[in-house]
Amino acid sequence: MTYAKGDYVKVEFPDDVTGIGEWMWVKVDHCDDEKRILYGVLDNQPVKDYDKIGLGSLLAISFDNVREHRNPSEFDRKVI
Repeated sequence: MTYAKGDYVKVEFPDDVTGIGEWMWVKVDHCDDEKRILYGVLDNQPVKDYDKIGLGSLLAISFDNVREHRNPSEFDRKVI
């Protein structure tokens, strides 16, 4: 399996009007390695006003659109 449940991937959401995309984290639920698609939940609130997506939206993402991959332990908070 390429991505495991609970992993995070960073994905670019393009803006066709301005040409400036927004990078957001998606928390992986499961993936289909054969079709090269992962399914997950948008894990941050978009800065831009998207009509169809927001925090918690269920998404299907092509592996080709993943720019960064982290496992959950890389996001553990460190207490100072």
